[in-house]
Amino acid sequence: MKTKMLSLISMFLLGTSMLFAQAKTEKFKVYGNCGMCENRIEKAAQSVEGVTGADWDKQTKMIKVSFDESKTNVHKVHMAIAKVGHDTDMHKAKDETYSSLPGCCKYDRTASKKEDHSKH
Repeated sequence: MKTKMLSLISMFLLGTSMLFAQAKTEKFKVYGNCGMCENRIEKAAQSVEGVTGADWDKQTKMIKVSFDESKTNVHKVHMAIAKVGHDTDMHKAKDETYSSLPGCCKYDRTASKKEDHSKH
């Protein structure tokens, strides 16, 4: 009986540690300006299956994303954000999507292009 109980406890602890081992947090730049941008960016990030949290700071233009590595990766989060009109370090939003953003959400795209070119 003790052996079975120890086995169950060991399996539980192993399973729990495996769940935590898959959690990952990444930070990266996302271009935007205002509270509407913040809502759109965070909602896009959280729409990716496996994302457990997203917090974009409009001052620093940095997003902190927590996700389950067994379900998604940071590349998919970048793509989801670019799809709603916001450039990231990894993906540029389509021009027509960016153009459809409200005026207050239109950020300076030349800044994101300069940073992209300086990395190559």
